[in-house]
Amino acid sequence: MAEKKSTYSEESIKVLKGLEPVRQRPGMYTRTENPLHIVTEVIDNASDEAIGGFCKNILVTLETDGSISVEDDGRGIPVGMHPEEKVPTVEIVFTRLHAGGKFTKGNDSAYAFSGGLHGVGVSVTNALSKRIEVDVWRDRKAHHIVFADGDVSEPLTSRPLGRGEKKSGTKVTVWPDAKYFDSLTIPLPELKHLLKSKAILLPGVHVELKNAKTGETETWQYQDGLRSYLEQALDLPDGEETVIPLFEGEHYADRENEGFAEGEGAAWVVAWTAEGPPVRESFVNLIPTPAGGTHESGLRDGLFNAVRSFAEIHSLLPKGVRLLPEDVFARASFVLSARVLDPQFQGQIKERLNSRDAVRLVSHFVRPAFEFWLHQNVEYGRKLAELVIRQAQSRMRQLQKVEKKKSSAVAVLPGKLTDCESRDISRNELFLVEGDSAGGSAKMGRDKEFQAILPLRGKVLNSWETEKDRLFANQEIHDIAVAIGVDPHGMNDTCDLSGLRYGKICILSDADVDGSHIQVLLLTLFFRHFPRLIENGNIYVARPPLYRIDAPARGKKPVQKLYALDDMELSGILDKLKSEGIRDNALGISRFKGLGEMNAEQLWETTLNPDTRRLLPITFGTFTRDESAERFQMLMGKGEAAARRNWMEEHGNEAEADI
Repeated sequence: MAEKKSTYSEESIKVLKGLEPVRQRPGMYTRTENPLHIVTEVIDNASDEAIGGFCKNILVTLETDGSISVEDDGRGIPVGMHPEEKVPTVEIVFTRLHAGGKFTKGNDSAYAFSGGLHGVGVSVTNALSKRIEVDVWRDRKAHHIVFADGDVSEPLTSRPLGRGEKKSGTKVTVWPDAKYFDSLTIPLPELKHLLKSKAILLPGVHVELKNAKTGETETWQYQDGLRSYLEQALDLPDGEETVIPLFEGEHYADRENEGFAEGEGAAWVVAWTAEGPPVRESFVNLIPTPAGGTHESGLRDGLFNAVRSFAEIHSLLPKGVRLLPEDVFARASFVLSARVLDPQFQGQIKERLNSRDAVRLVSHFVRPAFEFWLHQNVEYGRKLAELVIRQAQSRMRQLQKVEKKKSSAVAVLPGKLTDCESRDISRNELFLVEGDSAGGSAKMGRDKEFQAILPLRGKVLNSWETEKDRLFANQEIHDIAVAIGVDPHGMNDTCDLSGLRYGKICILSDADVDGSHIQVLLLTLFFRHFPRLIENGNIYVARPPLYRIDAPARGKKPVQKLYALDDMELSGILDKLKSEGIRDNALGISRFKGLGEMNAEQLWETTLNPDTRRLLPITFGTFTRDESAERFQMLMGKGEAAARRNWMEEHGNEAEADI
């Protein structure tokens, strides 16, 4: 048999240039089910012009040839020669990743507040399109440029404006490339919802959608903004009213607000209903955030503290009743529009806001406003407090039922376990922490109300081939099983989960190779001997950061502590900070060698705080149970060394090696 030869040399290292990274991995930059998101990037650019007060009309057209055009009457994309790159600026915008007008923040920038922050928006649109035509009306001229397959196919041309021609604005026409998407059909309901939300959040701006195929036209223009939006969305039956009148307000920081940039803040409207599903929508700089994020957490925090303060001042709380944020939020509907100077989203599709400062920002403005409103309207405040107290009492009755069920079989908990106070299983969290030192920091940094800590010493036993009746010979596994409150079981066994003590069981290990190994060993344990917990969605992996970046104050932006999960995220943060004019020598970059290097405050902020942490839920995924078991057998079985070697040789090139 001929010996298999492989070479690993300088030629093996490939550097993707231009827009090629997007084409190679489109799913990292956009949704690939349909082209809606790449069109949204163009719509967002028009919306950013409207935020700045430069645009009053946005027109989106679904053309008969399958293209989509977006036209606005804003300032028009700059077309002059870029001072550094020596090519037309409009060309750079569409052909270069990490190029845009939204990196420079502050009142003097072109976009003080915008949804775009990565500089990869319309360049991604261009990378995943067969053709893009851009028309710009600016500086008393009409400009035209065409891109095909990501490159310029027709260079920029300019001509004087004709009589009656619009004076300023941009029109972008996009032909998405079918090979990057499951379907080229734009989901109309989603597009309409997006455009409607833009109109509501931009009072006075006229937004229009034309379908050239059907001849249908739909327009949206609102003067009232968020209030009318929420009232329409609630769609209450005739005669039915909200528990209290809608609470609405807006507040933005001025120069006197320390810790916030001038102009940062939020607008909101909140309603409480006795029945029906709540309506909850949030936006950051006009970008919809369907997955919520830290701005919603700030709203929840502000509302909760205001209601709790009101109830305590007026002595409304019955003895033994303790309010929680979910009691206040359970029946709340809201529309929230936050304005954040430098928003950090989870991924390029921007479904969730991750900016840690947004919690404090929104809460800081909402809480005093709501407290003032409640004390001005005491009767309404009492009605709301009654609703919230009923919710808390209902929650506590449910917990009492659970306690009665469990009291007959109480196990002696392991001594290393630092338990939480709450008995609300759905809320409680257990962190399996690598190392005693990290366990100590986690104990000090946790929220003792609902977070428990179980430190693990060393690496857990590879339990793949360990029989169920021999598991408890290992002390670490014994402690984990007793703390969880569930007996070991097989894939096909019936399992009683009534003893489960925590809704979330989180593996917390170092962000290095050893930490990954511990994760694998624990996931092996859960897959082999506690599969119902995975099936039930109880298992998570915490993702602590690898780097901390200390950025100095700049302009209105205070000193920042930023965290990066890995080298790629670090590179993105550094690029953005450099684009803001911060020199390399002004940045402080530290690498955490392990969890033990983090103090309690850092561990809470990055890994434990539900509002700012990153938790990876563990599910069975696309593999069947049998396929998953086969893969585990190959990876963790004692007699599978040859199979593991073959698998690593086959897939080794897919790994991102730390070299």
